[in-house]
Amino acid sequence: MDSPVRSCSVIKAVEGRVGSGCGYLHFVKSKEKNPDKTSTPTAELFSKKRFYTFIRTFLMAAVASASFVKEELPPTLTSTSPPPASIFDGATRLYIAYICPFAQRTWITRNYKGLQDKIKLVAIDLVDRPAWYKEKVYPENKVPALVHNNEVKGESLDLIKYIDSHFEGPSLLPDDPPKQAFAEELLAYSDSFFKAIFSSILSKGEGISADAVAALDKLEESLSKFEDGPFFLGCDFSLVDIAYAPFVERFQIFLSDLKKYDITNGRPKLTSWIEDLNKIEAYTATKQDPQVLLAHTKKKFGLA
Repeated sequence: MDSPVRSCSVIKAVEGRVGSGCGYLHFVKSKEKNPDKTSTPTAELFSKKRFYTFIRTFLMAAVASASFVKEELPPTLTSTSPPPASIFDGATRLYIAYICPFAQRTWITRNYKGLQDKIKLVAIDLVDRPAWYKEKVYPENKVPALVHNNEVKGESLDLIKYIDSHFEGPSLLPDDPPKQAFAEELLAYSDSFFKAIFSSILSKGEGISADAVAALDKLEESLSKFEDGPFFLGCDFSLVDIAYAPFVERFQIFLSDLKKYDITNGRPKLTSWIEDLNKIEAYTATKQDPQVLLAHTKKKFGLA
C-alpha cells in the first residue's frame, strides 16, 4: 500500500498547533496528472517518516522564533547581595543557578511557555550563596525554588509539572494516554539515569561502566518508541525532554573529555534528539559555556 505521502501530488500544511513542537497537518490530495512511474514528484523524494520530520521541524522552528522572548539575564547574587525587600510581595520568582542542571529544567519550562514576563528569574551563586536565601526563602538551601501565590515550592521535577499546569502557555504533556504513561515512566527513571552516568564520570580511568552504557542505550530505545517525531513523546516536545536535556548536555561534554567516550556513537536517535533540541531557543538560551561547566565539575569533584 502506498504511504499517504507517496499517494499525494499536492501536499499542503494548512494548520499549525502553536507551541506544540509539531503541527496538525491536513493533507490535500489530488489525482496524479502524470501517472508515469519514471517521473518522481517532489513529495515522493521523501519517505513518510522523513517528510513528517521535515514539516515538524519547519513548523517548530517557526513557532519558536515567533514566541520566544529574549531577555537580559539578572546578575548572580552572592553572600554580599542584599535580600529582596519582600519575599512575599505577590511577584512570582524562580530562584536558580545558571550552572545547575536541576534549575535549568525549570528555566527551560518557563521559557518554552513564554513566561518571561510572569516569572522573574533570581540567580544564586551556589558557591557563595546569600545567607538570607536559606533563612527567608528556601530552608533546603538549594535550587530551584519557586515563589508563587506566597508559597515556596522546590524539587525540579515537581516544579516543571507545577509550572506547566498552573501557568498559561503550550502544554508540555500530551493528552494521549499511552504517551502520558510513558512520560511518567521516563520522568521517574531520570534520577536513575543521572546516577548511572555520573558515578561513571567520577570513576577512575577511561571508558564508562556497563550501567552507564545501559542507561544511554535506554534513552536510545526510548526515543524509538514513538515514530512521529524525534522527541521522547514523538512530535511533542515535552517535560520529558526538558528533564533529560540539561544532563545529556553535560554528560556529552564530561564523558568526551574525561572518558574519551562519545555518547552519540551508535545511537542515531540520541544524535537526532540533541540536534533538534538545539533548534529550540527556550533551551539554547539556558545553555552555558561547555568549558565553564567542565571546569566547574572538575574543581568541585577533584577530577583530573
